[in-house]
Amino acid sequence: MSFAWLARQNAGRTVTATPSPVPSPDDRRPKRLRKKRAASPVGASPGTLQPGPDALPMAMSVVGYGRSGVVEKQAPTLAEIAAMRGSCAVVWVDVTGIGDVAMLRALGEEFGLHRLALEDVVNVHQRAKVEDFGDHAFVVLRMVDATHTTETEQFSIFVGENFVLTFQERPGDCFAMVRNRLRDPAGQMQRRGADYLAYALLDAVVDAFFPELERLDARLEAIELSILDRKVENGTVEQLHGVRRCLLELRRAVWPLREVAGSLLRGDSRHFSHDVQPYLRDVHDHVVQLLDLLENYREMTSSLLDLHLSTVNHRLNEVMKLLTVISTIFIPLTFVAGIYGMNFDWMPELRVWWGYPVCLGVMLVTGLCMLRWFKQRGWV
Repeated sequence: MSFAWLARQNAGRTVTATPSPVPSPDDRRPKRLRKKRAASPVGASPGTLQPGPDALPMAMSVVGYGRSGVVEKQAPTLAEIAAMRGSCAVVWVDVTGIGDVAMLRALGEEFGLHRLALEDVVNVHQRAKVEDFGDHAFVVLRMVDATHTTETEQFSIFVGENFVLTFQERPGDCFAMVRNRLRDPAGQMQRRGADYLAYALLDAVVDAFFPELERLDARLEAIELSILDRKVENGTVEQLHGVRRCLLELRRAVWPLREVAGSLLRGDSRHFSHDVQPYLRDVHDHVVQLLDLLENYREMTSSLLDLHLSTVNHRLNEVMKLLTVISTIFIPLTFVAGIYGMNFDWMPELRVWWGYPVCLGVMLVTGLCMLRWFKQRGWV
């Protein structure tokens, strides 16, 4: 399937995704990370923060912008973040890693975040959803993991009147172009509010799924060509199973996004203004395209598996047919050889010199006649 039409549709768009490396065809059993769930105590108080055992240490960066320009800082303190909130129109705090509970609580107090939303940030197995807590909105969804092509990671967004707070599980994201747009003084990002920044981040997360689907499409095309060229390998079933598992992982991440985009499009959260609604409609359209592509690729994977099994069975039938023809031809020849191998005195042509050549000739003519008859019947 060609993605040229998608490139034409997205021409001029500035949000791009970091492409994932295409795995080798020999990688027939893609690795899958088993994520451990956070072991929250049964009956614990709502809002208990219990990161998982594989949660990474926290790293922060902040970008403040407005009509006066852009200010960026790496590893800022809470005091610096508070000062930027007072001097900048919009502040974007990007947090990577959720292993520091004390800092999470401090950020929650600084931005007035609801403790249930913070608990959802720590529990990284949430289904995509949108919640409005009055003074801020909370959006959680899955995005492509740049470090593991067969996995997705949780991405959480808090949107307030003048701030956007994001949480990622691991380093590496698809927001490089969004940051470049923020630094561009001629662009419209610096003149927009926090809701437009949140839209740009959501749009980047959604668009990052398209390169992953293109990569899987290339793998499916390669597998299809190998099957049609009868270059069937022993690992074809494993390859198809790996692609299907990746598609299921992506579908699990994308399917709830339709509800999230629809909820934002309906205006369920008042933190997204009417000026951003047309852009949210574009995000919803992309989500629908992703779901259509995922369903097509799932059907293609099942069809290729059926084609592979049919090809294997066809090759087996050809081998069995050839062996059956050979066995059938040798049945009368074995009969003739068995009769003359009994060495009775009254057997014809037993005591003459031409008896042995005549017997071989009869056997050869019999085999050729049977082979010609098989070809006339279309059996060989």
